[in-house]
Amino acid sequence: MRQNLTKKEIVNSIYMQLGFSKKLIENIIEDIFEILLENLKTKGKVKISNFGTFILRYKKSRVGRNPKTKKESVISERNVILFKPSKYLKNKINNVN
Repeated sequence: MRQNLTKKEIVNSIYMQLGFSKKLIENIIEDIFEILLENLKTKGKVKISNFGTFILRYKKSRVGRNPKTKKESVISERNVILFKPSKYLKNKINNVN
């Protein structure tokens, strides 16, 4: 079972459907990702209608443990990205109209 969808596959899919140049489509996709990233950094939240919401959440540093060696180490503070799918997306996934 395949798990990854690459930018190249997205570009090829759009190219096959619309016929625009692959370079143009690739630039548009890169711009979309850049806009999403910048908005996530500045506002902490990006909502895409009928798809879902990306939320930037801060996590404090904490002590973690390696399950194999039981050795404790400090996990540094960091930001993590959470994704909450929209009701529309959930319904589409579950074939609910």
